[in-house]
Amino acid sequence: MKFLTSGKVKDVFDLDDGNILFKFSNRVSAYDVKFKDEIPKKGEVLCKFAEFWFDRLDVRNHFVERKSDTEIIVKKMNMLPIECIVRGYFYGSMVSRWKSGQISFGDNVEKELASKLPKPIFDPTTKSTHDIPINKDEAISQNLVTNDEFDWLSSKSIEIYQSMATIADKSGFILADLKLEFGKLDDEITLGDSIGPDEYRLWPKDQYEVGKTQVAYDKQLLRDWLTENGYQKQFDESRAKGQEITSPIIPDGLISKMTERYVSAYERTTGKSL
Repeated sequence: MKFLTSGKVKDVFDLDDGNILFKFSNRVSAYDVKFKDEIPKKGEVLCKFAEFWFDRLDVRNHFVERKSDTEIIVKKMNMLPIECIVRGYFYGSMVSRWKSGQISFGDNVEKELASKLPKPIFDPTTKSTHDIPINKDEAISQNLVTNDEFDWLSSKSIEIYQSMATIADKSGFILADLKLEFGKLDDEITLGDSIGPDEYRLWPKDQYEVGKTQVAYDKQLLRDWLTENGYQKQFDESRAKGQEITSPIIPDGLISKMTERYVSAYERTTGKSL
């Protein structure tokens, strides 16, 4: 087994049989900043959620098997340089981009925070240290994907989002948005990477309220704390000046709440105990 790379939340190893091993950690990141603090149980939740979604979704993917509580084996692929984001609600960066005039919507779209969109929107980004939203023309002109590939990714990503939203709904959750990654396996586009609370926003249905910041059973809990305490603004200012970003210490209470909600999201969605 050969170490390949260490990402924000998982370490990647090359196996002798040609497959790849993902080892999920308790590390956490937000707004493209890595934190020194860890979230207990997070790695196990991400690992077992990945297994659950790859098994449940009726779509070709690279999952082979789960090796341990924090490790899965997947097939090696050539990943496409685009992050496939689907948004079902008016929330997150979509709100700030709309306010700054970077994107526009028709009159049929309610502009109140956390409003449900008339239909899911495909809203991809580049894959870089700081992801940048792109439209179809930009994705093609930058040679990230072809015209046909973009259309396929858009259609398939929305299809997957709708399937996952149905499962989440039956578990008492709203799946607000979703980030997926795809690659080429035997020249066929295949779902890859992993799927869990670091790749989507999950809200409890019984606490959902339009116009409010939603109760988060995902990484958004950390993002909200960072925004409320001025850290997001500090990150943006430091990034704009080319300065090194220093991550703050996450309060113990927030760490405990994140662990509790990650575990609860897994157990409620899958019907299994961690």
